[in-house]
Amino acid sequence: MEFALSEEHQMLKDLVRRFVDGQLMPLERAVLAREAAGGGTIITPEERATIDKNSHELGLWGLDAPAEFGGSDLPTVAMIGVNEEIGRTVTPYTLPPDSPNLRMLMATVNDEQRAQYLEPYARGETVSAIGISEPGAGGDPASMKTHAERDGDEWVINGRKIWVSRVAEADFTILMAVTDKALGVRGGISAFLIDKGTPGFNVVRQIPMIGGLYTYEIVLEDCRVPASKLLGKEGHGFAPMQLRLSTRRVQIASWSIGLAQRALDMICEYAPQRTTFGAPLSERQAIQWWVADAAISIHACRLMTYDAAWKIDQGREARTEASMIKLYGTEMATEIIDQAMQTYGAMGMTKELPLQLMASTVRAMRIYEGPSEIHRWVIARQLLGLRR
Repeated sequence: MEFALSEEHQMLKDLVRRFVDGQLMPLERAVLAREAAGGGTIITPEERATIDKNSHELGLWGLDAPAEFGGSDLPTVAMIGVNEEIGRTVTPYTLPPDSPNLRMLMATVNDEQRAQYLEPYARGETVSAIGISEPGAGGDPASMKTHAERDGDEWVINGRKIWVSRVAEADFTILMAVTDKALGVRGGISAFLIDKGTPGFNVVRQIPMIGGLYTYEIVLEDCRVPASKLLGKEGHGFAPMQLRLSTRRVQIASWSIGLAQRALDMICEYAPQRTTFGAPLSERQAIQWWVADAAISIHACRLMTYDAAWKIDQGREARTEASMIKLYGTEMATEIIDQAMQTYGAMGMTKELPLQLMASTVRAMRIYEGPSEIHRWVIARQLLGLRR
């Protein structure tokens, strides 16, 4: 295996870096002002339209989507560089389509669903959401209570989902539900496709999160969907969901690298300029050790992420590695951003700099797609040969 991106994939990374520097970084001042005023971390529809147009013209849509749908069919390794660059900015933007749901759809759709859902999604024409978490269930899918029962040519779904991102704007939602309580995660969880506006699918609450983001709570009350909306095989929704989660965890590790690298760059830029007690901060041993340790940790995380992505591209099992990099990357970025805030002193506490938003972003990432404690538990049980 290679320990760096290929020349072609490095060129793509460089292109995304120029896109981020030219299109997303200039919007940060406005994003920070909106968040400070309580308006959330958002870009306006007009700003999004401009970014979409420019990113599409640069050929940055559908990077890991199938070539048959106009995508570039790039491997997981190539997407590390892309997401590392996207992770450097606090301007909220995802290059269409979002990879985790794309991967789940690619692994499960039938011919009808391919035409109706996967193809337009891969082209960036639709937005999707996914409902997994439930109140009180935390990171344990075996505690899922939302259930679906077959009624003739329909499924009737009842239950509640929480912490669902983008559902208010999504054209469709992938929803996980129990179809056989006795089997649980070993053959009793199924996935369904629910179109926006389906009766009984109720978005009941917008939940403000740290970092100026929002998630939503959903209540399903006798929500009827045609049998054709079953995604994949009945009872076999857990494995594709894990594929989706592993994809997001590699993405999170890549974002964490980008966040940490920007924080390190900010330290290196500011420390020589700030003088205390007659000497620049850059001459202080504390700062020098922070810089050295940050560079080491970022390098280690990047190599770990390449390793996990390479194994995924080889078709090898990499769930443990995905847990490792998600855990290590978010905790690494947390520490380095905190040190950057400490370096900047009172200025690092302001909402005029992106550091506070970077800190909130990575703090949230330590929770979603599995909190650090769950990943430590999963890794340890794997190594100890324990089975649930």
